[in-house]
Amino acid sequence: MDFLTEASPLVAAIEVAIGLLLLTKAADLFVDGAVAIAGAAKISPVVVGAVIVGFGTSAPELLVSGIAAFNGDVDLGVGNVVGSNVANLSLVLGAAALVVPLLVTKAVIAKEAPISLLAVLLFAFFTTGGLEAWEGIVMLVTLCLVLGWIVLGGNEESIEVLVFNPDQTVMKSVGETVTGLIGTLIGAQLIVWGALAIAEDIGVTGGFIGFTLVAIGTSLPELVTAVAAARKGETELILGNLLGSNVFNSLAVGGVIALLGAGEIEDELMRTYGVIIMVVVSTLAWVFMVARKRVSKPEAVILLTVYVGAVLLISDTAAGSTIREAIEGIV
Repeated sequence: MDFLTEASPLVAAIEVAIGLLLLTKAADLFVDGAVAIAGAAKISPVVVGAVIVGFGTSAPELLVSGIAAFNGDVDLGVGNVVGSNVANLSLVLGAAALVVPLLVTKAVIAKEAPISLLAVLLFAFFTTGGLEAWEGIVMLVTLCLVLGWIVLGGNEESIEVLVFNPDQTVMKSVGETVTGLIGTLIGAQLIVWGALAIAEDIGVTGGFIGFTLVAIGTSLPELVTAVAAARKGETELILGNLLGSNVFNSLAVGGVIALLGAGEIEDELMRTYGVIIMVVVSTLAWVFMVARKRVSKPEAVILLTVYVGAVLLISDTAAGSTIREAIEGIV
């Protein structure tokens, strides 16, 4: 696939455009299928969002970060996880809350929200000192325990009345979900390939690419899925999706990176600013959910402002580092 990651700027731009179009169409299909399956199986939408949709929309991060770590570019993989976690609970959550206020249920406050925050904190703790293989095992085992708790606890929750077509067969719903997921993944990967080619062309690398371009690309499934679900009024699905996605990003993707690319994280930008921003954003979103019991337009504006500020801070710091390296090279 080297020809895709080394494409000309024009080809890279076409990849991004096609990826965006594919994502937009596939996400609607994905949400419809997931909601229909949840209704037919009488599964809580929070469980569907946290497990099925959360895993599906985190697959791009897993693929990109795993390949990066295997190839020795751990910084890009870590930057992708950090940037995706930040984007999920600021850019994506804020965008969805602008469409419709997101009510936070007791189940989310008691289970999904604290689990997501703790997963982010665990990944942040391991990342600051470099990643070791045993830490990857700890993260993956923790993920298995978390999933078991969510699934078993979710079946005991009250079932929300979901809007779906009762005449639609389960096989058709599964087909829609799988087709939507595949389309979402392909679209996301096209965007990542295009973004990497553009980034390489303008001369930026490492954790900065992971935090910004790659993270935005791999977070687009969450963004498009969340907005599509917001239009359909599936607010529980949105929160379960985003919180579940951050759990998968931190524990599953983080664990894979540690196993495939154990060692020191050289990019100080990600080990300091990036990790701190991730923890601050995750904590802020958790506070909104617990204190306000909803995420509406005021919170959405704050979260979106924080995201823009985070990207500007990372970009400014990266630019400053590049200039300093250039000066040191000349001297």
